Amino acid sequence: NRSPPANQFVQPAWRVALWALAYCAVLGVALLGNAVVIWIILAHKRMRTVTNCFLLNLAVCDASTAAFNTLVNFIYAAHGEWYFGALYCTFHNLFPVTAVFASIYTMTAIALDRYMAIIHPLKPRLSAKATLAVIATIWSLAVILAFPLGYFSTIRALPRRTLCYVAWPRMADDPFMYHIIVTVLVYVVPLLVMAITYSIIGVTLWGGEIPGDTSDNYHGQLRAKRKIVKMMMVVVVTFALCWLPYHVYFMVTGLNKGLSKWKSIQQIYLAVLWLAMITFGSLLKFRAGFKRVFRWCPFIRVTSYDELELQNRRRRPGRQSSMCTLSHVDTSILSKDKSVCSHGNTRRSKSKTQADHKGG
Repeated sequence: NRSPPANQFVQPAWRVALWALAYCAVLGVALLGNAVVIWIILAHKRMRTVTNCFLLNLAVCDASTAAFNTLVNFIYAAHGEWYFGALYCTFHNLFPVTAVFASIYTMTAIALDRYMAIIHPLKPRLSAKATLAVIATIWSLAVILAFPLGYFSTIRALPRRTLCYVAWPRMADDPFMYHIIVTVLVYVVPLLVMAITYSIIGVTLWGGEIPGDTSDNYHGQLRAKRKIVKMMMVVVVTFALCWLPYHVYFMVTGLNKGLSKWKSIQQIYLAVLWLAMITFGSLLKFRAGFKRVFRWCPFIRVTSYDELELQNRRRRPGRQSSMCTLSHVDTSILSKDKSVCSHGNTRRSKSKTQADHKGG
């Protein structure tokens, strides 16, 4: 009798330790960073803007992916054996993937929201109910896209190991077609939307005047808008580079089924999965909140401006003009109180009119 085949994906202990270190670093940063983002938005009423609601949803998606997907996926990929049972196999293939899809579509919604706020600042923004409806739609679409993975999930007990996989009705064709659809809907389309919207924003902020700008501090505005353009470019490029290897991996292994049995394919999968799990984007928007959380560090100093940015109170009249003008540049960085801005602009207009009458 022939003995059952050994698990060819068993790795030496030192290699597993190195991968564990890399994944634990990503997991720690993702959980801690997104927890801080969630606290900043929920604990400070000034931060509860339309854009920040999307950022809150993005942080929840990223934290969920890190908590329920990263470590389990690493253990399964590193050992080639499923230890977590049939029920969690279904959950593992459904919820974390749903959160990943929701995260990507939330990034797309943020890009569209910024486009409207910066290119068309005079048009009405989304209401609170409309924002929640958009977020609910994002999650619904993500569930629909990930549902086949959960529905066809199953475990299979082999002589020397247990597998968790998606048992497609047509194993030869269905996985490849599904990944083609996912790549188009969850990578190509969001990337095009973000690239187009941020390109228009960049051209507008870099080459032309800021819509609605009435500030005399032009050079300060110029430095601010250039910084925002660079940040937007980083978001789009990082998204493209981090997720491209992941989708290419499934395309290539779908076209060449023999690659899935290649022993080194495990290392490639661990690398592309680690790259795709890197958290980025939303953490850069809440510098003041991060300073407060990590103020115990000797090299971090919380300024009075940082405290003012997080406080739930109206701006002093002397600072309303510049604050409202900056809100046209990036509404996610400085959350404005619309009543303060409108009243401030009204008072400024009245003062100018009275001065004109006196001058006449």
